[in-house]
Amino acid sequence: MANWRLGKGWENPRIVPYQSLQLDPMAKVFHYATEVFEGMKAYLGDDQRIRMFRPMKNMDRFHRSTIRTSLPLFDKTELNNCIKALLDVDRDWAPKKKECSLYIRPTLIGTDPSLGVNVPTEALLFVLLCPVGSYYGGGSFEAVSLYADEKAVRAWPGGAGSCKLGANYAPTVARQVEAAENNCVQVLWLFGDDHQLTEVGTMNIFAYWENEKGEREVITPPLSDIILPGVTRDSVIQLIRSWGDIPVVERSFTMQDVKTAVRENRMLGLFGTGTACVVSPVKDILYSGERIPIPTIERAPIVNRVYKELTDIHYGKTSTFSEWVELV
Repeated sequence: MANWRLGKGWENPRIVPYQSLQLDPMAKVFHYATEVFEGMKAYLGDDQRIRMFRPMKNMDRFHRSTIRTSLPLFDKTELNNCIKALLDVDRDWAPKKKECSLYIRPTLIGTDPSLGVNVPTEALLFVLLCPVGSYYGGGSFEAVSLYADEKAVRAWPGGAGSCKLGANYAPTVARQVEAAENNCVQVLWLFGDDHQLTEVGTMNIFAYWENEKGEREVITPPLSDIILPGVTRDSVIQLIRSWGDIPVVERSFTMQDVKTAVRENRMLGLFGTGTACVVSPVKDILYSGERIPIPTIERAPIVNRVYKELTDIHYGKTSTFSEWVELV
């Protein structure tokens, strides 16, 4: 963790035991959501070495989020080195069980005690580590049901939807509760009068289908103000493109496109991607009172292939894309 003050800059970072924080009740983070964070993982391989997966991509996004909230900037490489030092100290916490990992949560908050909407004059940067189990408890995929929300949007043009701010997440919880009440696991976030698919829960969204020309392709919404630039998203795009037989298209698509593809038997699958699950297959979408079946498990074996190849990279089981891994 490290403190920052206007005019003095950053204090020396320090590694300390997990503990409660003491903050003034007027700290900016409590009143104006002056906060940004990241989500990343480290993996213990069979060779007992800890690997970080594309950490500088997270540092880049963390930096962009910091700019968006006027929090103090930091040296991205230095922060990554600090996280490596913390991982080295706590390496015994890295789970040895298959498909488990050590979650890493860098966080930066405004701490100056001031009831005013202005640039922070004090801040605190800290990094938490937490062992986490397999997203899929049994080690196999469990396809999920999605609730296509027609009333609320997660983000909008000109907003901060492409940044990782705590303020982007709290308003989604009520919609998640509504999804659960409708026997769905995640919210499918739509945008615009044509109901473009944007994200699913806290993940990026992909479709695998035959387009109207009869060609198989993977499609995902292009990056914009309303799409978070996921590290796993970018990795999946590069991985599939490296196969050479399935094109990946970054283009907007709508719920009408999904319904038409299902009706014409061109839909092969939908899946979300993110740090927590890597890949999450979709089995159906509740939209306008209709539950639309998605044959991901039956017709989209590429989902299993993506999951296996990415996790093999995580745990050092392959030399493919070895440049994505940094050893601790």
